[in-house]
Amino acid sequence: MRRKRKSGGFPWVRVGLCALAPLVLLNLAVAFFGDTRVPLFSLSFLQEKAHALSAYARHRPTCLLDGHPEMETLIRDTERRHHLPAGLLRALVHVESNTQPHRISPAGAMGPGQLMPSTANLLRVEDPFDPAPALDGSARYLAEQLARYRGNVTLAVAAYNAGPGNVNGRVPRNGETEFYVDKVLTAYARLRPPATAVKRQARPTSAPVRHPPVDRPSAG
Repeated sequence: MRRKRKSGGFPWVRVGLCALAPLVLLNLAVAFFGDTRVPLFSLSFLQEKAHALSAYARHRPTCLLDGHPEMETLIRDTERRHHLPAGLLRALVHVESNTQPHRISPAGAMGPGQLMPSTANLLRVEDPFDPAPALDGSARYLAEQLARYRGNVTLAVAAYNAGPGNVNGRVPRNGETEFYVDKVLTAYARLRPPATAVKRQARPTSAPVRHPPVDRPSAG
């Protein structure tokens, strides 16, 4: 007489799969709605990614009804309003999100300027996926860095990526920011008016004021 085979097999396998399901679904949602690449089993920035998806869910109905303004015109208008060098915000947004208002990064950065949740909150940007307030927040943040580093574009762009507390007279060599700065300055050289000069790695005359680190990873 043959023994009946016990059903169920390895219960811990089912438990493991159930535990992984929310993680996989979260990363899939970020990849799909944020138009980015995210490893399915990534455990990084879970809270930030969940926050970004929640913000996107709140934004989407309004977006479907009203649409978005033309991005390039909006960027140029925002640059002028905040007295930024012509083409600089445009270059930064091209590198950050390819000018896509709904971009979500693998770190949970949101919108055209890829604001992290903490930075968006600091800048009082309630909807980081709405291009007008999102770009206004990014422009204000970039203008703050330009003022902090006395107009040094290189250091200001580095601070936008790494946080001003991590930029002390030079571009951080952290495996990300130095490449980010090169991309933005290359785009800026292409997009700026011919008469605009770019300062690359010029040292400020005096040490900048130290500030606490800002939680602002890039979209990458």
